[in-house]
Amino acid sequence: MSSLSYIHPENPQPRLVKQAVDVIKNGGVVIYPTDSGYAMGCQIGDKNALERILRIRKIDAKHHFTLMCRDLSELATYAYVDNKAFRMIKNNTPGSYTFILKATKEVPRRLMNEKRKTIGLRVPSNPIALAILEELSEPMMSCSLIIPDAPEMLSSPEDIYDFLSNQVDLVIHGGNLGENPTTVVDLTEDTPIIVRYGIGDASPFEV
Repeated sequence: MSSLSYIHPENPQPRLVKQAVDVIKNGGVVIYPTDSGYAMGCQIGDKNALERILRIRKIDAKHHFTLMCRDLSELATYAYVDNKAFRMIKNNTPGSYTFILKATKEVPRRLMNEKRKTIGLRVPSNPIALAILEELSEPMMSCSLIIPDAPEMLSSPEDIYDFLSNQVDLVIHGGNLGENPTTVVDLTEDTPIIVRYGIGDASPFEV
């Protein structure tokens, strides 16, 4: 049975955050707020939860997924990062950026780009997302909340819950958020490549 959890957008209640993390650890699919809108996530190594997300989003395993990280301490475990790239990331996180990096062997193969062996990593600035990641103590597999079958843009958590309550385990209400795509920066080469301009300021990566 899916549930709708009201978590304070600035001061997340620890009890409710722990309940959300318990859902994730038990194989659940959750919808949660980020600094770029609502996202859909599950535990990084949970194949069944990932397959559920693929079905909901109507995407295949070749989709580029993102690992949501609580801070940069998790970066070296899941991605190869040289000093130059690390400084760029450090100076711009937390924030509305997705960084494309070469994945390490710690990243499940089904989550990385099949040809390039890359993975997207984010350190969000949303307090609820950060609280969940801190309690989870590991990155969370995540993708944007784009629902092909939705009759219109799902702009509120209540609308999201009404439409997806029979397909996900938890919807976290963290306020009405617009859809604001992140700025995507490829840091796999010596020179940064801006793949997509979003709400994150791209100027630090323009050379």
